[in-house]
Parts: sequence; C-alpha cells; structure tokens
Amino acid sequence: MQKIVLATHNKDKLKEFLEVLKDLPYKFMSLYDIPDFPAVVEDGDTLEANSLKKAKELSSFTGYPALADDTGLFVDALNGAPGVFSARFAGKNCSYRDNVNKLLNALKEIPFEQRTATFKTVVTIVWPKKSTVQFWGIIEGHITTNAIWDNGFGYDPIFLPSGKTRVFSEISVEEKNSISHRGQALKQAQNWLYQQKGSGA
Repeated sequence: MQKIVLATHNKDKLKEFLEVLKDLPYKFMSLYDIPDFPAVVEDGDTLEANSLKKAKELSSFTGYPALADDTGLFVDALNGAPGVFSARFAGKNCSYRDNVNKLLNALKEIPFEQRTATFKTVVTIVWPKKSTVQFWGIIEGHITTNAIWDNGFGYDPIFLPSGKTRVFSEISVEEKNSISHRGQALKQAQNWLYQQKGSGA
C-alpha cells in the first residue's frame, strides 16, 4: 500500500487529518514515525510558502509523498495578525492558552461586532516525480470575549464561525471538519488523492 507522510507533530491536528483521510486506500504516517526528521524552519511570508516548504522537505527526506498544512487566524482589528505567526503568536514554545490569552488581551477594548476574523488553511501535497498541488480552506467568524476550553485546540476556544452559536471548542471533530478551514482544504486533498489511486498511483 502506498505510504503518505503527514507533516505534523501536533496530535490534535493529526486527529483532524486522519478523520478526513481515514477511508482512503493509503497508509498514512506522521512525524512520530520519522523521529530523525529535522525541524522545518517556517520562515515563509505566506501560508502557501510554509505549507509547501514543510511538504517538500519531508517528501525529500523520506522519498514518500508528503502532505502538510499551514494555518493562520487573521483578525481584522489587528490588521491581519496573528496571521502566519498564529502558532507562535505568544512566542517560541508557547501554549494554546498563551496564544489565546495574548489575543484576547489585544482585543480587550474592541466590541464583539468589530472582532471579525478569518481562519485560513493551505494544504500542500508533494508527490515525488509526479505532482505538487495546493488546496485552500477559508471560514469567516468572530473572536469571542471569553474562552471556552471544552475541547479543540489552538484558537478553537474563541473562534465563533459566522452563523453559528458555538465556538469550535464546543463541537466534535467531525462537526468541525464539516465546516472548518482545515476541513475544507483536507476534503479537496482527499478528493485529489482518491483520483490518484484511480489513476494507478
């Protein structure tokens, strides 16, 4: 069975990846299966650049097709911050809670109706000697004034999708994947991977 490596050490993100991709006829591995893979420096100016860099370096290192994502939360009142720095908004080795608290503090004087934000994900698949493709997912919403730490990860406790009454941390992985930025991009990747299998990949 063809192996594909998923470029993440984040167990929460890996769970979302596998929930969408689980029925595909491939064997998916993660960075936990490749402990000697060196850390990728995400120094790109865009989500596209960082996602591509991670997928290219992992595919080159392993010789297998690789799938990587990069995700950013773009808050209008902060001129698009934290954006490409979303995962490390509060500094190197920061926690989810650190990032959330920093964002809430930055928005403390901003009323709810002005706390509009966009979550974006870019998924890249690099298939050696065959293809490199990228897929995008976007969802609009608001940043809430208080965090709800029920489930989820990242900024899930404070992101309320437009038209919804619950933040991402209040819903299941399956429900989140059905509407989220990452879910949208992964479903496009899923369809592409399925087509490759049909073509003899």
